[in-house]
Amino acid sequence: MTKQLRVSLTTTLTLLEQLQGALSAPAGDTPAELSGKDALPLLSTSATALKSQVTKLSLLAITSPFTRSAVGTVLSALNGSVLPSLVTAALLVTPTNHTKAFHAEVHALTKTTLRELASLVTEVQAVAEKTDKAKEGQKKGELSQPEKDTVTVATGRVWDSCDTLIDVAAKGVVGFVIRRVEEWRDLVRDAVEEIEAWDPEEDGDDFFDDLLSDDGEKDTQDEEEEDTEESSAALHAQKKSTLRILKPIAQIYPAIVANRLKGAGDVPCSSRSGIGRLERLMTSLQHIPEHVDEVAGALYEEDLSKCTQYLGKVKRYAMDAVDSVKPTWDVVDAADSPQKEDKFTIWSKMWMNVLDEVSKSLGPANQE
Repeated sequence: MTKQLRVSLTTTLTLLEQLQGALSAPAGDTPAELSGKDALPLLSTSATALKSQVTKLSLLAITSPFTRSAVGTVLSALNGSVLPSLVTAALLVTPTNHTKAFHAEVHALTKTTLRELASLVTEVQAVAEKTDKAKEGQKKGELSQPEKDTVTVATGRVWDSCDTLIDVAAKGVVGFVIRRVEEWRDLVRDAVEEIEAWDPEEDGDDFFDDLLSDDGEKDTQDEEEEDTEESSAALHAQKKSTLRILKPIAQIYPAIVANRLKGAGDVPCSSRSGIGRLERLMTSLQHIPEHVDEVAGALYEEDLSKCTQYLGKVKRYAMDAVDSVKPTWDVVDAADSPQKEDKFTIWSKMWMNVLDEVSKSLGPANQE
């Protein structure tokens, strides 16, 4: 391996490590010549350029003869422009301009891309070393098929990471929020279906018949069976009231996606108010499936008090989610600006009334 190529490979690996560290550091100042609006176009362009350079690097590595100067040219392009641009784009994605969750997603995906690229460069380094040894021994330096496959697989992982970044950049913050909302929707639907299928009487139907067969214990058995019947009736009632509350709550996910997120474009991200509302929406919608799991667990444990307590929390988060997007996105300050009624606003009022009605069984302490 020539000294120049060795330096280039080492420089690339060192740079990749440093750039990963930069992404893990606290957010710094945005370059004066760039803004948050530049982040996603630059991210897409940089990821596309990286994929192109990686394709060249892979072909050069597995094609005989190994051309050191051509590999060095690709590494120079990566070090000088592609990688700095990619990381600059990721650093321009901030919690303030893009929400905390989207910021975390982009940074995590970018770090994954850098790690996968480091693996590929390490494989290229191994190829270069092998060809050097073969040259010294005047043997053929061609790679075996397994060695070529190793480089190809590493390249594929970088491609996949780049494609994911390009897709995230294309869909933007709102597209990312839609994906998350649909994931939480599926969790709530699955939980509701599981509760619907659950039979409170399934466990231990004949427990006392099998355990207590002695005539002298008949009175005790009768009392136990009466208690069991009362407990079963209470569980059935709790299951029914739980489903009456959870079913309308499950409806808010598709309603919000259809009426407040799809077709919204970049409007929600055009102001601090819009970003704040997206943060509030995601926080509330994320907590709902978490608490629905607690509701289901309490039912199975026959802890009716705990079940009611968590149903109250589910209701409060659902109402907060709907309230966070009740105004249209062009309302800058929902508290001070005049409200415009649309299909979702009208639906949300009807939904609130329905939820209040089915929640009466929770009791006053759990309704607000």
